[in-house]
Amino acid sequence: MRKFGAGLALVALAASVSACGGDAPRHPILSSVPLVSGGQVVARANACDVGANAYCALDVVLVDPRFRSAQELVAGERTWLKGHGWIRVAAQTGDEQAADSPGDHLRVTYSTAALDLKDIDLGWIKRPRPIALALSDAIYRGSAAMSINIVAGPS
Repeated sequence: MRKFGAGLALVALAASVSACGGDAPRHPILSSVPLVSGGQVVARANACDVGANAYCALDVVLVDPRFRSAQELVAGERTWLKGHGWIRVAAQTGDEQAADSPGDHLRVTYSTAALDLKDIDLGWIKRPRPIALALSDAIYRGSAAMSINIVAGPS
């Protein structure tokens, strides 16, 4: 009886993947995003949603001691992306910045650690727990830090 249940679950999973076009969403690659040079990734987490609008995302926390504040780091990233041909677009919340890659293959959304934590706490955005903990740790340490969410495909 247990084998039957496991087989049924596998069939249901296959059906749900095929219902969203049959193509599994692509996992974004961090090296595909031009990050301001000198920063260090202190946390990363992958997440996928195989629902009707399937996607995969990569979340990272970037710290950079060369910047005096997280706001300066975010402004530096915005300038860096623009210089590499990324187009600024509307983000999910007013606390975030977002840009689409040339060719519309990736969308990156980024924010200061403090604003991302506030938005997580208010339930406006979701981030994997290791990302939220790394953001909190960066604030505690007084680091210039930002949260970056990368999604593959046009958003």
